[in-house]
Amino acid sequence: MVFYFKARPEAGDYTIFMGLDKYENEELIRYGFPEDIWFHVDKMSSAHVYLRMQKGQTIDDISEGNKVNNVDVVYTPWQNLKKTASMDVGQVGFYNSKMVRTVRVEKRINEIVNRLNRTKVERKPDLKAEREAVNAAERQERKLLLRDKKRREELEKLEKDRQAELRSYKNLMVAEKMTSNKDIASTQKSLQELEEDFM
Repeated sequence: MVFYFKARPEAGDYTIFMGLDKYENEELIRYGFPEDIWFHVDKMSSAHVYLRMQKGQTIDDISEGNKVNNVDVVYTPWQNLKKTASMDVGQVGFYNSKMVRTVRVEKRINEIVNRLNRTKVERKPDLKAEREAVNAAERQERKLLLRDKKRREELEKLEKDRQAELRSYKNLMVAEKMTSNKDIASTQKSLQELEEDFM
């Protein structure tokens, strides 16, 4: 069972979710998204809570809320979570400790907790299938972008070739209209008449 919450349902901007127990935490660890930020109360047994950011948002866009007073909450991007075979179920480490942030929460903000609880939804998601669907959509998007890039490059090459061919044709036309100094001297045409002939 995974619990889902909406941070600001009227804005529809963030989804917050957490597993029921340490076994579901394992699934959340395994199939997270790059946009996910992981939260945990430091040095206490507590749920793993995830915040799914919108694409383009960063960890700096986060504000805090809590259920307990005087706790430290650690958070880091999902991609920084490290799981090894020797770790207990639900336990994680970090690849880069410099990417882990801690915030001291002095006082519970009931307004935030109550607002989140009003949006609570329980689901039994297939996290693996969700992750695979996102991966497939991202692959398709990259494929389309690559195809568009190749198409643009081909059009640019065709335009360059056309411009080169046009310049070559103009040079050929100029060469055919050119006359030697002897030819100019033998005609009785003025310079203006010669220019008109040339053009």
